[in-house]
Amino acid sequence: MIMRVRKYALFLLVVLLDLGLHLSGSGKGAVAAQTGFDYLIEMLLFIPPIMVLVGLLDVWVPRHMVEKNVGQGSGLKGILISILVGSAAAGPLYAGFPVADAMLKKGCRLANAVIFLGTWATIKIPMIMMEVRFVGWKFALVRLALTLPAIITTGFVVEKFVENSNPPNRTGQQISAKAWETV
Repeated sequence: MIMRVRKYALFLLVVLLDLGLHLSGSGKGAVAAQTGFDYLIEMLLFIPPIMVLVGLLDVWVPRHMVEKNVGQGSGLKGILISILVGSAAAGPLYAGFPVADAMLKKGCRLANAVIFLGTWATIKIPMIMMEVRFVGWKFALVRLALTLPAIITTGFVVEKFVENSNPPNRTGQQISAKAWETV
């Protein structure tokens, strides 16, 4: 019972804060509740197509193809593929998490999944086009030149951190992050 409450603690905290704002009489509680409702509707519109995409990825893309192209031994090719796929993605960042999870389950290297998510968040092709239009090529190229190495570095740092935080199981293999949560 306590684990279920702890699992939803952040949600309950937000509800309590919204209730407190509403009771304060400032009108901000209604605005906060409406904003939360708007985000919920947005998520309900994006999540079903993303789940269909993840299902198709699971069925149509064989594990060996993911392992070969973005898996442990993929090297620079895996990084480039992660960047290209992430920059071609559409939709909000939270839609990328189920895709990254499906990639990880198919054998994607953790660093490449983080690079994919970082690219999805910061270097989408339509976003670059708008950036060039409003602030110019020079700014866009400098931002891109600074952002890409940061994303790649973050991918490898996260991979190393997770690697070091997962103790080996009895067979000497690393256990997954999901399995680690239950230990």
